[in-house]
Amino acid sequence: MPILNKDMTLCISLSARPSNNGTRFHNFLYEALGLNWIYKAFAPTDLANAIAGVRGLGIRGCAVSMPYKEDVIALVDRMDASAAAIDSVNTIVNDSGVLTAYNTDYTAIAQLIEGARQQGRIDPSWSVLLRGSGGMAKATAAAFRDAGFADVTVIARNEETGRALADLYGFRWEPSVEAALAAAGERGADVLVNVTPIGMAGGPEADALSFPQEAVDAARLVFDVVAVPAETPLIRAGRGAGKTVITGAEVMTIQALEQFVLYTGITPTPEQVREAEEFMRAQ
Repeated sequence: MPILNKDMTLCISLSARPSNNGTRFHNFLYEALGLNWIYKAFAPTDLANAIAGVRGLGIRGCAVSMPYKEDVIALVDRMDASAAAIDSVNTIVNDSGVLTAYNTDYTAIAQLIEGARQQGRIDPSWSVLLRGSGGMAKATAAAFRDAGFADVTVIARNEETGRALADLYGFRWEPSVEAALAAAGERGADVLVNVTPIGMAGGPEADALSFPQEAVDAARLVFDVVAVPAETPLIRAGRGAGKTVITGAEVMTIQALEQFVLYTGITPTPEQVREAEEFMRAQ
């Protein structure tokens, strides 16, 4: 990586619990491609001031993670269709002080669902339990809806946001995992999707399962959007039960690549992306 200098382009990420994933992924590619760029993760104490800093300091790109994906909407100038369609932002691009918001989470999740479908590992006729109702849950629900899934239950303690998300896509809402499983009956659900911080490293529920083991045992596919650690308690339970799994680390790689292209205008080679992914995970 080049020595810090006045001409260096800066990109950042904003998250309540920053990880080194994006930092390692982006910085690896900057070095591989000979770019005079640097990427740094932050945990903002004041979101509005942080976004003002992006604008005022000429920071080129800003990744947005939980819990800021909806709160930043009021702070940007333009909403790309990818973000406007689901009222959720995970990427901000700064063009000479004009901030445009995107959502590459949706792109990543849609690609992973389609890849699993092509491999025969998932089918739109299957039932889905989706736990969460925040910005990332919006992207996930939209991707499942657009992939043709209709039998989807949104699980959220917050009735207002849970019902709103379910109603938006014609899904059902349940206030708890227990209620959703009771409604599913003995057959259980085919697909379990966690879009909450449960299982996230460093969080208060880092060791918790977002769905009970019996639900995992009854499922066909387990999907945890949490990226850190790559092997969350839910993913470990799914692998242990012999289920197909989709990990948050996979989501992270695809959405980070989309961000990289938006920031730099450069598309790395598949080999460079693979090496960046390996570097990201070897921490």
